[in-house]
Amino acid sequence: MYTHSLNIIQEGIPLGEAKKAIILLHGRGGSAQDIVSLRRSLNLDEMAILAPQASRNSWYPFSFMAPVLQNQPALDSALDTVAGVVEQIEKSGISPENIFFAGFSQGACLTLEYVARNAKRYGGVIAFTGGLIGETLDEHNYGGDFANTPVFISTGDPDPHVPVSRVKESIAILERMNAFVTFNIYPGRPHTILPGEIKLANQHILA
Repeated sequence: MYTHSLNIIQEGIPLGEAKKAIILLHGRGGSAQDIVSLRRSLNLDEMAILAPQASRNSWYPFSFMAPVLQNQPALDSALDTVAGVVEQIEKSGISPENIFFAGFSQGACLTLEYVARNAKRYGGVIAFTGGLIGETLDEHNYGGDFANTPVFISTGDPDPHVPVSRVKESIAILERMNAFVTFNIYPGRPHTILPGEIKLANQHILA
């Protein structure tokens, strides 16, 4: 029911010609086309841009704070989808240190969960309003070494979907795995991406 096929929008530099690539993951109720529109404001001009589309516009059915089993098998399928896109990029000749990730909301949670389960030196990670997935976080799920990969995480306080406490808990785990994390918390910000967040992502991750 929750099989995520590799239905991917590709924009930017063709994958066979690009030296860098970014995977963009949309939020619940959003679409690959929505998240690709970030190319107008993020510094992605020199990258291949790949945005997979979730079936029924959702990567998993319940809150990211729900018990992991409640979000299965959709969560594993979503993680497999990201892994498939990474594999496609690597087969084109782009190494992990030139692969970037960015997501919003549910897509930001999926982004962080994927990279934490597969930590290595990536180009950079951007999570606009997200945290690691699960009612409680089991660090046994996470492995590898980010080797100082730059990560930017932002959220509102309060956010209707993502508690600040989970963002901070996620940052602590990522830092223990040697990620170089920059974060910003915006008091009273609605569930959206502000221009200031775009600016920081460009400065810290996409410079």
